[in-house]
Order: sequence, then C-alpha cells, then structure tokens
Amino acid sequence: MSQISGEPDPSFEERLKAARRKQGLDAPPKRSPDEQAAMGGSALGLGLRVGVELVAALIVAVAIGYGLDRLFGTTPILTAVFVPLGGAAGVLNVWRIFAPKRTD
Repeated sequence: MSQISGEPDPSFEERLKAARRKQGLDAPPKRSPDEQAAMGGSALGLGLRVGVELVAALIVAVAIGYGLDRLFGTTPILTAVFVPLGGAAGVLNVWRIFAPKRTD
C-alpha cells in the first residue's frame, strides 16, 4: 500500500463528489431572486399553491361523483368513490411539486 492508512483515496473523493452531484445530493446552488421567482416564487406562494391543488382536486372529484350520481339516479355511492380518488389526485399533484427535479 502506498497510502497511509486512515487517509481517504483522492480518486474515491472525486468519484464520491461526482456521484453526489449527479444524484442532486449536494447543496443546491444559490439562485438569484429572478430565478427563484421563475421557478415557483416565495414560500407563501408555494403554500397557497399546495392548498389550492388539494382543494381543487377534491372539488372536481365531488362534482364528478355528484354529477354521476344524479345522472344514474344512484345513492351517493359514486360521490363516496370519487372523494378518495380526488384526495389521491391532490396528494399526487403536491408530490409532483415537491419531488426532486431530474436532470438527465
């Protein structure tokens, strides 16, 4: 061994840094306010968007379920089916907002 034990291999450190950059695990680069506004805005804006996404998905699901119940003359069974689907759609939309962006 030409290396003193306990010191990390320099090539390993370089490969580790490259892998962390590729996976997006390193600290994100600082963005200017213009870039941040283009990417989605402030924390308040992001919070409002999350709330609107969840509520809108539920409203659409209830409207579809209610409309189908009226159309087919059923009890509110279709509304009960569409409410969890709307909730899942809202959560999926929020997941897409916060999921790490892939840079291939």
